[in-house]
Amino acid sequence: MPIVETYERDLVCRRSDSGFMIHKVGTNEYYEEAWDLQTSPYVYEETNIPIDQGDEPADPEMEEYAEAGRIMLGE
Repeated sequence: MPIVETYERDLVCRRSDSGFMIHKVGTNEYYEEAWDLQTSPYVYEETNIPIDQGDEPADPEMEEYAEAGRIMLGE
């Protein structure tokens, strides 16, 4: 079930409490968590797509960015 947390500056974070991706209704957009203004009209629904918990990026192209980050952090 999606949960909503309200933060300073009228920000709202929406995410699943079950470890699944959420879907912005009416779009093809999927998120682990979505940050919006409280006044935004967006509606989200929980999917049956699990959030990847692995250490490796799901997209192989992103491995280059992850490697660059590790180099910059001295890891």
